[in-house]
Amino acid sequence: MVRSEDEQTTTPRAPEPAPPTPPHDKGSGPRPARWLPVVCLVVAAFNLRPAVTSMGALLKEARQGLGMSGTVAGLLTSIPALCFAVLGLAAPRLARRWGPAGVVCAGLTAVAAGLALRPLMPETVGFLLFSALALAGIALGNVLMPVVVKRWFPDRVGPMTGLYSMALSAGAGVASAVSVPLTDALGGGWRPGLGAWAVVALAAALPWAVIARHRSERPRPAPAEAAAPDAAGALRIARSPVAWALAVFFGLQAGGAYVVMGWMPQIFRDGGVPASTAGVLAALTMTVGVPLSLVLPRVAVRMRHQGPLAVLLAGFGLAGYAGLWLAPAGGAWAWALLLGVANSSFPLALTMIGMRARTGAGVVRLSAFAQSVGYLVSIPVPLLVGGLYQRTGGWGAPIALLAALMVPQAVAGMLAGRDRVVEDER
Repeated sequence: MVRSEDEQTTTPRAPEPAPPTPPHDKGSGPRPARWLPVVCLVVAAFNLRPAVTSMGALLKEARQGLGMSGTVAGLLTSIPALCFAVLGLAAPRLARRWGPAGVVCAGLTAVAAGLALRPLMPETVGFLLFSALALAGIALGNVLMPVVVKRWFPDRVGPMTGLYSMALSAGAGVASAVSVPLTDALGGGWRPGLGAWAVVALAAALPWAVIARHRSERPRPAPAEAAAPDAAGALRIARSPVAWALAVFFGLQAGGAYVVMGWMPQIFRDGGVPASTAGVLAALTMTVGVPLSLVLPRVAVRMRHQGPLAVLLAGFGLAGYAGLWLAPAGGAWAWALLLGVANSSFPLALTMIGMRARTGAGVVRLSAFAQSVGYLVSIPVPLLVGGLYQRTGGWGAPIALLAALMVPQAVAGMLAGRDRVVEDER
């Protein structure tokens, strides 16, 4: 039946849904600009690696200055994974209490404090403690970035994951390349060269503080999600084969990545490459991930099974480690490039975390589980590499270990890439 003209003009129309934006509260101040969430995402991601890669570029000088053995240096490169594992379990609870933006802002402030204070420590213990403070702040950001993307940009998970993965790779590469020249510019001491990165982290916390001050940035879960206790949710995730496959894949790629970030300049320098060139080579390894971080998530979200991508990246890693073992200086640029491609397993893992859960609550739990368990899996890798280097006096055995780990990483990636979600495995 055709309605009359009066009926057509008086019947209210349902409002069209607005495009997803970060929550805001009219009573808590002016609404943040639309571009601010994107800026927040980029600057936070940029600061999630300089604490590690700046240390890698200056590791030789720091070891000499602090009297640090190879085994302790291996412990230093394992601290990130330990912090990420412990803090990853706490991040969802903190995010529910204070909001993701508030927790990320606090994390960036901790990063700045740790980076500023650790170079002032005269002994290894103090240096390790403040390194752990900085890395604890990074851990919060690591776990909450997929959550923020899912919540703020639900219809653009792939592109936004690519954007912050690109910024993360850029931060890692810039810190690796710039730390040695920066140290020279600041008078030649390694301590100011490390401490300077605190300024960058503190600046990154400011836009997050603007977002965090809005009261509604604290989550208001749906009744069904609110009714489910944390322990029960964690238990269900722990029974998921997909979650375990993701955790193993994430852990193995993280272990290799932190060895590369922490030890790569030292490997090249021991192979006869000058210190400044070794830093640039390590930076190349990191920055290769910048374009790939944009491309891989877009490709991954269009595939029903992301496992073949994981296997392909592992193949690049095998080739890079083989070349590094045979001729570290002769083909240094090629090996750095190959290993940079292999390290792009990180944005692939993050993309799969966002794809393997149907709901926002599922992504929070899966991200916390996969990253916390994954980083526990990764902890022994830098320790073993440092111990093998200390025992053998060379890089043959450590590189062989890293190459061998590419095989289980590829298998876990194939299992994690299957088209299923954790909610269907309960």
